[in-house]
Amino acid sequence: MEQSYFAHFTAVIDEKCIIGDGVKIWHFSHIMSGCIIGKNCNIGQNVFISSKVVLGKNVKIQNNVSIYDGVICEDDVFLGPSMVFTNVINPGVL
Repeated sequence: MEQSYFAHFTAVIDEKCIIGDGVKIWHFSHIMSGCIIGKNCNIGQNVFISSKVVLGKNVKIQNNVSIYDGVICEDDVFLGPSMVFTNVINPGVL
């Protein structure tokens, strides 16, 4: 079966990801098992996408972004360079 998305040869894409048509995944990015990436997304260099992440259509992710479990981005979202989503539910509690 022919791949319907582009992935640079240095990208690491784990099994059991759902990746939509027209997606571009660039240098040194890591896409973990269980994430869902919508159509026509652009994933920049050195991006980490964890399991249980859902990206809508046309999401643009700049270089060095980390997205951890549970993050959902709707359609047409822009994530700027080097931003990080955390998965800390209650950051004020030690």
